Amino acid sequence: MTREQIETVAMALPAATKVVQWGGSDVYKVGGKVFAICGLRGGLSFKVSEIGYAALTEGGPARQAPYLHKGSWVIVELDAADDTDITDWLTTAHALIAAKLTRAAKRELGLA
Repeated sequence: MTREQIETVAMALPAATKVVQWGGSDVYKVGGKVFAICGLRGGLSFKVSEIGYAALTEGGPARQAPYLHKGSWVIVELDAADDTDITDWLTTAHALIAAKLTRAAKRELGLA
C-alpha cells in the first residue's frame, strides 16, 4: 500500500485528521490524539492492543515502533503487509484511540 492509499483509508475513518510533522511524516489523529504515523522510518506505525502487539511482533510482520515505547505501538514496512491487513490495523488503531476520548469529545466529533 502506498502513502496515498494509506491516507485515503485513514481519512475515511470517522473524525480523522491529518497533519505533517516529525520530518515529513503523515500523522493521523482522532480527537487530537495520534492513532497512526506513516513515513516514520519508512513504515507505518500504529496503536495496537496488548494482544495485537504480541501477535504482530512475535513472528509477525511488525516490530516495536521507535520513539513510541509506551502504549503498544508497532511499525510495519509498507511493502511487507497485505493491503487488507493495513486497512484493518488502521481501523482498529482508530477505534482504540477513539475509545479513550471523553464522552464530551466523542459527542462533539460525532463518535457517540
